[in-house]
Amino acid sequence: MKLDRRKFIQQAGLTAGAVLAGNYVYPAENPGITHILSLSFDDGFARSFIKTADIYEKYGLKACFNVIASGGTPGFKGVDDYILPGTMGDFDLWNELQDRGHEVMPHSYKHANLTQIPMEEVKDLFTRCMDVFADQLKGFKPENSIYNFPFNASNPEVESWIGKRVMAFRTAGDLVNPMPDRKRKKLTCISQGPDNIDDYLSAQVDKFLGSAGGWFIFNTHGLDGEGWGPLSSGLLDEMLAEFVEMKHVAVLPVGTAYRQFG
Repeated sequence: MKLDRRKFIQQAGLTAGAVLAGNYVYPAENPGITHILSLSFDDGFARSFIKTADIYEKYGLKACFNVIASGGTPGFKGVDDYILPGTMGDFDLWNELQDRGHEVMPHSYKHANLTQIPMEEVKDLFTRCMDVFADQLKGFKPENSIYNFPFNASNPEVESWIGKRVMAFRTAGDLVNPMPDRKRKKLTCISQGPDNIDDYLSAQVDKFLGSAGGWFIFNTHGLDGEGWGPLSSGLLDEMLAEFVEMKHVAVLPVGTAYRQFG
């Protein structure tokens, strides 16, 4: 992605004036932030997530990782052609990344589509997921977590039940959310695949940066050919290098943005 920085700076100056004039209200400690960018990395690919963390740390940033609770266990059978046994990390790695400051959140127990199974099974799988996280991820509490629906698939009944047990949840919907608000538990995102998403993501980011602002949540997966809809590590590096130079942009994990701005 090659952002036209001069064009962006001109747009950002106009955008900031418009936003601060009354379209949004921001926390006093962050009066200039008009755009929040959250790339939400799903599934739990060990190789890709280590590489992602390294790239984020290069710019003093923290990544947003959402992992399948059973993914790193010997009995994990995989999900499809993209989520395979032997590619998943385990809670030793998740704790290490969390200790480095990255965000690790639940992405289901076994990546089942919760809209295609009975509600009792939904409850059982959710409970098992939370139990594993509470047992194996240091400091984890369900009420402080963002639950990331597998396949970004949910319905009102599932959302209502799970929403009472977590801080917030992420599902399919609009790419750009309003600025974080603790009263709103439903966070929405888009994704793209199964092939490389570089061009698509670049176009979405450029469109967002030229807008009046809000909270951009894009669901991606692995890097450099790994997972459904992979992102290139080179593009991720290039984007983050641009974002940290933009005064009106905050690059944050989803949970961090929710707590900090909500």
